[in-house]
Amino acid sequence: MIKNTDFEVLKNRNISEEQISEQLLAFAKGFPFLKLKSAASVGDGIVKHTESEEIALLEKWNGFLQTDAKIVKFVPASGAASRMFKDLFDLLESASGKPEKQAQKEFFEKIEKFAFYDDLNSVCAKNCEKNISTLIACAHFKQIVENLLLAKGLNYGSLPKGLLKFHSYADGKRTPAQEHLAEGALYAANKSKNINIHFTVSDEHNRLFDKHLSESLPYFEKIYDSQFLISFSTQKPSTDTIAVDMHNQPFRENGNLVFRPGGHGALIENLNEIDADVIFIKNIDNVVPDKLKQPTVRYKKIIGGKLVEIQQKCFSYLKLIENQSLTEEKIAEIQKFLENELCIFCPDFEKMDNNAKIAYFAKKLNRPIRVCGMVKNEGEPGGGPFIAYNQDGTASPQILESSQIDSTNEKSVFMMRHSTHFNPVDLVCATKNYKGEKFDLSRFVDKNTGFISVKSKSGKELKALELPGLWNGAMSDWNTVFVEVSIETFNPVKTVNDLLREQHL
Repeated sequence: MIKNTDFEVLKNRNISEEQISEQLLAFAKGFPFLKLKSAASVGDGIVKHTESEEIALLEKWNGFLQTDAKIVKFVPASGAASRMFKDLFDLLESASGKPEKQAQKEFFEKIEKFAFYDDLNSVCAKNCEKNISTLIACAHFKQIVENLLLAKGLNYGSLPKGLLKFHSYADGKRTPAQEHLAEGALYAANKSKNINIHFTVSDEHNRLFDKHLSESLPYFEKIYDSQFLISFSTQKPSTDTIAVDMHNQPFRENGNLVFRPGGHGALIENLNEIDADVIFIKNIDNVVPDKLKQPTVRYKKIIGGKLVEIQQKCFSYLKLIENQSLTEEKIAEIQKFLENELCIFCPDFEKMDNNAKIAYFAKKLNRPIRVCGMVKNEGEPGGGPFIAYNQDGTASPQILESSQIDSTNEKSVFMMRHSTHFNPVDLVCATKNYKGEKFDLSRFVDKNTGFISVKSKSGKELKALELPGLWNGAMSDWNTVFVEVSIETFNPVKTVNDLLREQHL
């Protein structure tokens, strides 16, 4: 178990002995599956607005932009790009060194279409004294891949996605980080024309991001006549989790405890440090060129308007509660709001007296709020929207991963297989209460929604613990609204060949 020599390590990581005990208990017990009420669908947990309703929400958001509210775009950007190039790494390790997989063949057939082609061509000419066309003609495919992925060339295999060249423009190329600047200018600039963008990055890439964005700002500030306020944070060592062996004992290497990153759920700590009125959350790789940004901007404004609308209602009800001004009519109105707009269901509500009902309202209304864009499920991966039961017996909207659903429960499996939508990590959040005070987001995490996976290190198997996902269990006790948005807003880049899709050319 934990030895005396381990305490200095825990202290340096700002991890308490209590945290370690909780994590070891989680490995031993596992995590319970969530009990589902239903899969969310349009009319049953997912709102599909009419055109006139969308116009009203657009106007509400545009009105909000005419204030000096602080709006932050929060972009998880610490992921390495190595997984994008899995097929190309496989080619490097192959005996033939020739493209055999279809993805490898497509990469070389269409290589001139990539935004990084000119850079790759230059580095090939420098290192190999041959350009790409000549190397392909000579069947020297490995040399091209080495110059793309390895440190002697562009080093794309080790860089984060946010710093790779994704899109081509007449006046240059853009990285995802730069595309997020352009996006932010189009829907998150307040009255003072301030655009706040926060990137979560890894320690090793912090300086690269800072340099890249510092060099980019003059151009974007000129074309958008705005001021960009860029900030960064890294995943804290205190959110790393202890690894264990297959017998749930602490895994050690050379006598030292082994820790692993706690997954994207650890970013709730980073989000908790953001002081803003509204926070948009979107993954680094879900970007498109300017010519295709209009649907993204439209729906970002729609869900922003929805957030403002929901927050205004919550705040007005909470002020009535605080002033003890609730009539029977208002009690019925608030119940209807909770059930119809927040999709929160309490089976014991009718048994409560008025004092209990008001206490219930105060607890449920005074929470962080998130509005989540949901797209129709067309086979793309993503967390699914469900109405799930909570520990207090109520049911509310939750974004769940398949690992949180009991695969032996036929009813739950049926719901999962027939769910109509998924979440493409498209969220807008309000993290202050009706008095303007910041919520402590750690109080709204469901610690029973983590993940355990089997990994290996130095040839030995170990178990790794991921914290409740940022948009899953880490936001479990938030007020959540699901809104249908267009599939055009979802254009992730999971493999390098995704950049050959029409959305990225």
